[in-house]
Amino acid sequence: MATYRHYSFDLWMTLIRSNPQYKYERARVIHERYNPSGKSLDEIETVFRQVDLLANTINERTGGQLQAEELHLWVIGQAASPEALADVDPVALYEEMETVFLTHPPLIYGPETLRVLRTLQDQGHTTSLLSNTAFIKGRTLRKAFPALGLAFDFELFSDEEGVSKPNSVFFERMLARVPVSRHDVLHVGDNPVADGQGAARVGLPHLLINVNRQGIEHLLRLT
Repeated sequence: MATYRHYSFDLWMTLIRSNPQYKYERARVIHERYNPSGKSLDEIETVFRQVDLLANTINERTGGQLQAEELHLWVIGQAASPEALADVDPVALYEEMETVFLTHPPLIYGPETLRVLRTLQDQGHTTSLLSNTAFIKGRTLRKAFPALGLAFDFELFSDEEGVSKPNSVFFERMLARVPVSRHDVLHVGDNPVADGQGAARVGLPHLLINVNRQGIEHLLRLT
């Protein structure tokens, strides 16, 4: 079995998952403050899910990046009406949503996640993060990492880079920063398109976890 020296990780649904309370609270903000049509809280939660899925698909298909402020405005436009956007300060709204997110931070994906990451790092392997973002920016995620016990040699976020997986440019920027040859790098993620196809486009070995019967602990068999 091959031994890798650097491990590149996806974030969402690979290392962490959303806090249900955060999803509820972000919908409540829109429901209480930007809801002139009187939609129910359940309806607004559904709008969030739909916009999230569509934005992820668009980013994957184009390789570009929709910004968090745009997505929150999109939700309000769908939940209320385009006219409702005239009274919204997108920067202030994002700051409010950031507070909601940090108050209800994401959850570590599974019981083995941190143990495996720390084992790899203790063995001398370097690690990095290559993450698409949507409603939450990279700068906000970094604020949450210490309390979650997450640490990497470096992180790349799509909102900061202006490109999203599976765009080859995003992967090449990661490879330009790793301290080893690309042949010694393994990318780990859960998305067959963003992570699997993206890594394959640049000739990078990859491992899909959590969407199959394979968990993150499988990495320890590769070292």
